[in-house]
Amino acid sequence: MQERKLLKRIISILTIFCYIVTAGVGFFYFAYYKEINRIYDVGMVVKTQYLHNATIKQMLKGAVRGMVESLEDPYSVFMDAKEYQDLQNYIHGSFGGIGIYVEITKDKKLIVSSPIEGTPAHKAGVKPGDVIIKIGETFTSDLEYDESIARMRGEPGTDVNIGIMREGVSNLLEFNLTREIIDIPTVESSVLDNGIGYMRLKLFSSNTDEAVWEQLQDLNTQGIKALVLDLRDNPGGDLDSAVNIANYFVTDGPIVYIVNKTGETHSYAMADPNKFGLPLVVLINGGSASASEVLSGAIKDYETGVLIGEKSFGKGIVQGVFNLEGGEGLKITTSKYLTPNKTDIHEVGINPDIVVTAENDKEDIQLNQALDYLRNQLK
Repeated sequence: MQERKLLKRIISILTIFCYIVTAGVGFFYFAYYKEINRIYDVGMVVKTQYLHNATIKQMLKGAVRGMVESLEDPYSVFMDAKEYQDLQNYIHGSFGGIGIYVEITKDKKLIVSSPIEGTPAHKAGVKPGDVIIKIGETFTSDLEYDESIARMRGEPGTDVNIGIMREGVSNLLEFNLTREIIDIPTVESSVLDNGIGYMRLKLFSSNTDEAVWEQLQDLNTQGIKALVLDLRDNPGGDLDSAVNIANYFVTDGPIVYIVNKTGETHSYAMADPNKFGLPLVVLINGGSASASEVLSGAIKDYETGVLIGEKSFGKGIVQGVFNLEGGEGLKITTSKYLTPNKTDIHEVGINPDIVVTAENDKEDIQLNQALDYLRNQLK
C-alpha cells in the first residue's frame, strides 16, 4: 500500500515537472517565435542554397559565437577548445606566441602595451604604442579582441606576420615572427641605491601573489627602507591575485567593491592589517589596466603609497570564465568593480598623485621621480 502511494506521488511529481517544462518551452516559443523562425529560415537557405557544404553543427556553433558577439563587448567571447586552452595557459603564465602585451581602445584599435623582453616581438623591434593593423592577411578591425590574441598565439616554431602602424612612420611596418614558448616572468625585483627596493609586476597570473610575497620577504632580508612597485604596462589578469597582493600594502577595510547586474554592491575582500609599513611609490601609466587598477586604486584610496606616472587605462569591469562541454569556454563580463572609495574607474582610469609623462626611451624619468620622492621621505 505504501509502495503504491509512493509510486503515485512520484508519477504526480513527474507529471507536474513535464507540464512546467512543456509550458516553459511553449511560452519561450510564443514570446520569440519570429526570432526562432528566422534562425530556422536562414539555416534552411544556407543548408540548401550555399555553394559549399555547411553542417548543422557548424552553423549552430556560429550562432553561439554570434550570440556573444551581439553583446558588442570586446571583453566577452565564446572560445573553442583551442582558444580556451590558450586562455588557460595565459592565466597560468605560459603559452606559445610572439611575446607582447596588448590592449584594445574604445575605438577598437589593438595597441601594444609592451613587448616582453627577449621574445620574438622584442627582438624584432616591436615597440609600446604600436598599433597592430593586420595579423596575416586579416585586418584587426574585422576581428574581436580575443580572436586577434588567438591568431598571434600558436604552436612554437610556426610563423605569423603582423602589420603595424607606428607614430611618426608613414608606411605600414611588417614583422614576420616565429612563435616561441612564452614563459612570463610576472615579477622581478632588485635593490637600488639608498636601500630602496624595486619590484616590477608584468602580469597578474594565478601565482603572482605568491611570487610577490616571496620577493618581498627577500627584499626585507636585504634591509630595504622603501619600495617602488612598478605596474606600468601591466595589462591585469587574475583578480584574486591582485586582491591578495593588495593585502600586503593596505590597512583594514574593503580592497575592492563588486557591482553585479542588478546593481547590488558588496565588498569582494577585506584587507588584513598592513604587513609592509614602509614608504611606497606605485608607478602607473596608460598600459596599467584591470587588476593593476584594482591594486593601485586600493593603495591610493587608503593612502598607503603615492602613485606616480600617467593616468591608467580605465578597465573597471570583471570577466567570469565558464567551462563548457567539449573543452570550450565562455569569457563574459559579469560585473564591474569600484575602488575602496567606491570610485568607478571604467573608461576613466586612475589619476596618479604626481603626474610624470614619459618623454623618451633613453631615460626613465618616472622611476627617477619615484626614487627622488622616496629619498626625501627617508631623510
